[in-house]
Amino acid sequence: MTIRKLFFLSSILGLSLLSAGCTRDNYVLITGDAQGGTYHVICNLPKGVSLQQTSELIDSTLKNIDNSLSGYNKGSLLSRVNAGEDLPLDTLFVECFNISKEIWSMSGGAFDPSAAPLFDLWGFGFEKRKPVSREAIDSILQFVGMDKMTLERRDDGIHLCRKDPRAKLNFNAIAQGYTCDAVASELQRIGCVDYLVEVGREIVCKGRSSRGGKWKIGIDKPFDGNFDEGANLQDILEVTDCGVVTSGNYRKFYVEDGQKYAHTIDPRAGSPVRHNLLSATVITKNATYADAFATWAMVEGVAGAREFLDTIPDTGSYLIYSEGDSMKVSITPI
Repeated sequence: MTIRKLFFLSSILGLSLLSAGCTRDNYVLITGDAQGGTYHVICNLPKGVSLQQTSELIDSTLKNIDNSLSGYNKGSLLSRVNAGEDLPLDTLFVECFNISKEIWSMSGGAFDPSAAPLFDLWGFGFEKRKPVSREAIDSILQFVGMDKMTLERRDDGIHLCRKDPRAKLNFNAIAQGYTCDAVASELQRIGCVDYLVEVGREIVCKGRSSRGGKWKIGIDKPFDGNFDEGANLQDILEVTDCGVVTSGNYRKFYVEDGQKYAHTIDPRAGSPVRHNLLSATVITKNATYADAFATWAMVEGVAGAREFLDTIPDTGSYLIYSEGDSMKVSITPI
């Protein structure tokens, strides 16, 4: 973990943070590794709250989430439940499950953490890619769906019940946004009113930046293989008091026999999406919902994303899609 006063922060992964300049008040930058990537927290520390106290609070929150929701941590609660252990669940798992089930219902199954076996099959989950066939997909689809899992209260706590023991969960499409909100909640608990939290490109922000205005967040141009974060920006958003998350298929994909297979899987069809929506940025009340909505948008494509996003109150979007050899933009102001 790195702790220092905020003087300048260069562009960061995916959504590029552009708030920089001279410090005001007591703004600090805390960075480190989390969930297979990095995190950046900028916050205006209230009087009486130390850098060390804040960094330890962030570290503790990230560790708790990793031990609960990470599928890459083989000792996490999620990994153990996926392996078949019948364990009492913690509050992080229960809350993430309940929000996921709510959005699964809203989306008609377009957003579905229970599609974990499909993600594994195509090589975008927690296991190595397997041979894909229509038979394999159809077999998995039989036990995919959040309606096939319930929570049951017992004497020792809340347990996950599955209709099929092969069912698994993958919270990757919501966990980083949820992590941002969890860190933000802890910052607010110690009195921070101006902050930006970024975990693996997902962002939640509140109050004012170190410059005194809204937070500035850049959106990368979504062309295949654009790994140079912040070098090729499509646009810059000025926002506050919201979550901002971009999902796209221009970094996580592979090409086989001349066919591109993107990491966005449509859980209803069981296969990677094929449409012209290149990236979806969602701005809404918090990062948890922004994260899930951005995934939902990438599953639906341009028309479907526009349709559902227009129905959600206090939600804006920035969709980038291809039309011939050009990139087009569809913007819904918040």
